[in-house]
Amino acid sequence: MTSTVTSKGQVTIPKAVRDLLGIAPGSKVAFRRAADGSVVLTKADTDRLPSRFQRLRGHAGKGLGTDEIMALTRGEA
Repeated sequence: MTSTVTSKGQVTIPKAVRDLLGIAPGSKVAFRRAADGSVVLTKADTDRLPSRFQRLRGHAGKGLGTDEIMALTRGEA
């Protein structure tokens, strides 16, 4: 399958590829360079793994309330 690049740098993704990847209008796609130098096209939301910070969200526990923090800063605790 081939496509032609327009003067604006746009390319039409062939229908067979869109169907295979589940790409619909409005979908985001990602490009990454493989070890052999080729470029791989993937659907962006299936390609991205959560960052190490996103994986840690919500794991800190309940924490202190405002009154408890104020008591600590005032030396009342």
